[in-house]
Amino acid sequence: MTTETQIDNQAQVILVDDDPHLRQALSQTLDLAGLKVVALADAQGLADRIEADWPGVVVSDIRMPGIDGLQLLEQLHARDSELPVLLITGHGDVPLAVQAMRAGAYDFLEKPFASDALLDSVRRALALRRLVLDNRSLRLALSDRQQLATRLVGHSPAMQRLREQIGALAGTRADVLILGETGAGKEVVARALHDLSSRRDGPFVAINAGALAESVVESELFGHEPGAFTGAQKRRIGKFEFANGGTLFLDEIESMSLDVQVKLLRMLQERVVERLGGNQLIPLDIRIIAATKEDLRQSADQGRFRADLYYRLNVAPLRIPALRERGDDILVLFQHFADAASQRHGLPPHALQPAQRALLLRHTWPGNVRELQNAAERFALGLELALDSQAPPATTPSAAVPRGNLSEQVEQFERSLIAAELAQPHSSMRSLAEALGIPRKTLHDKLRKHALSFEGGSGGHDDQEDHRQ
Repeated sequence: MTTETQIDNQAQVILVDDDPHLRQALSQTLDLAGLKVVALADAQGLADRIEADWPGVVVSDIRMPGIDGLQLLEQLHARDSELPVLLITGHGDVPLAVQAMRAGAYDFLEKPFASDALLDSVRRALALRRLVLDNRSLRLALSDRQQLATRLVGHSPAMQRLREQIGALAGTRADVLILGETGAGKEVVARALHDLSSRRDGPFVAINAGALAESVVESELFGHEPGAFTGAQKRRIGKFEFANGGTLFLDEIESMSLDVQVKLLRMLQERVVERLGGNQLIPLDIRIIAATKEDLRQSADQGRFRADLYYRLNVAPLRIPALRERGDDILVLFQHFADAASQRHGLPPHALQPAQRALLLRHTWPGNVRELQNAAERFALGLELALDSQAPPATTPSAAVPRGNLSEQVEQFERSLIAAELAQPHSSMRSLAEALGIPRKTLHDKLRKHALSFEGGSGGHDDQEDHRQ
């Protein structure tokens, strides 16, 4: 009987035949042709031992005790309908072979057959399998990109780069460290990493270390056995164990005590967890995504964060840009959230006025995307934006604060106002000029002055009049 171990992903051919002599002969033929073969005497449990997107083909006798070739074909195609299955039939079993082809078999070989016939069929099936998997991978990559663009809205270079990094990391087993200010969307990024990974069907467990009292952090993360401490009457499964087979998102990791950091480092290195009060090491298949709003390198230099844990986590860092660094993404995001809120509340959408757009672009957004989403919600409900436009400017060099004398600041404000209106849908220059409250000739002059261009509309009489002015 076969052992219940996973089929090696490097195997190119799985050969199933209950006749030991034929199985050995066919296995040698394939092996001499340079193909890696796994030879089995029966098909019991085989379908469950082949991983998704296994890159090989299955060759099986059609008449076998237990699970026969047709039953195996049905089981395999229930998991992957595009997996090539070649069936071997005895002399005179052509009607059975035709039935197999109708059921989705790639090919059949009637005994006796030449070695070249087997090799030719297997090689063609392998080529088809590679093509199928390549196409499947491309479709998945396209779907992932579309999903990321929906979740992480924005066209700025920083957001495009972030989406590319997420796409590259999602399919790996690497733990990830997310860096970003409060409200920047760290959990959104963590969920995207999980949902685009092979762990997507496993649990996603989020925990904010900063929201836990120090006395319960270890119990929450590692779990405990009965009697581990006063009040521990029952066994508790910790978050690490609960997330087994999936992803654990650990936010505000900088708030962990040094003692807990030691245990976290051990878990990351050994992939085992031991409940408080227990003596059993529990193996984990888990991905850790940690997040922080602080500079952990600086914290490590100051002795507030373990340097070895920092270096262990910092293998795959992802930095989320602050909202003030994202330029016109502010307007795109605001409209996205406002439209969603209007739909959720059953209200008609509101149009931003030019002065409101300029205010959104001028605001420094200390609360980042979370603050923007709240503002969009208020706007959708017909309330004032209520932004603190008099707030002191951010101290970071990247903050979008006007610079220069009064004349220069007026120029900057004027340009931002026009750019904000250009981001809105307008069918013509006349519509754009009316929204800004200026003559079309003045609008043309200001577009040239600020090196801006109007790309909306489909031409027509209105635009022809504009060009003649």
